Amino acid sequence: MLQDPLFIIVAIACLAVAGILLVGIGGFARGGEFNRKHANRVMRYRIAAQAVAILLILVFVAFRRMGG
Repeated sequence: MLQDPLFIIVAIACLAVAGILLVGIGGFARGGEFNRKHANRVMRYRIAAQAVAILLILVFVAFRRMGG
């Protein structure tokens, strides 16, 4: 499975979602100017990245079921 390029792309997408989430949580915890300016934007990026990751997971599962 680790040699499957689609699996690697899915894993990178999931790590990107986790990274964006950690930046958002860190901004909320720290507060201040960064949080005021960028909190909503960071969470919108997380939602978009999460949607892409879910779509890639569904594509991966569909290809695996078809035997690809």
